[in-house]
Amino acid sequence: MTLTERINNDIKQAMLAKDKLKLETLRDIKAKFMLEATSGAGAVTEEAAMKVIMKLHKQRMEAYGIYKEQNREDLAEPELQQAKIIEVYLPEMMSDDAIRAAIAAKIAAVGATGPQDMGKVMGPISGQLAGKADGKRIAELVKEALAAK
Repeated sequence: MTLTERINNDIKQAMLAKDKLKLETLRDIKAKFMLEATSGAGAVTEEAAMKVIMKLHKQRMEAYGIYKEQNREDLAEPELQQAKIIEVYLPEMMSDDAIRAAIAAKIAAVGATGPQDMGKVMGPISGQLAGKADGKRIAELVKEALAAK
């Protein structure tokens, strides 16, 4: 079952369960899929769908953080709940140890010798770990690994 089909089925389930928050969140995902499909790319691929879902999750978490900073619990809580609903559709993220191992292998492969080689490592490793790890976390671990050289 494709991700789009899974979202459509879950929308039906949310309608039957009268779960307004879940329904609203899933309809937002579906709307973003439709926007992606009509942007000229044709049908939404699994990879494009995953990018959309990751982006939506990141937006919800950023909004949650901003609302928390401003002591707006009334707005923060729904954002967090929507982020948790979206998390169900995200792929399992890699552990820090697995990311470090991939980074170490890439550093050895490109022959990076220090922090000045950050660009040599970040490009390939970001592509390799796309969808499996957060880009910000990858950058932190690459900096850490290169600083130790």
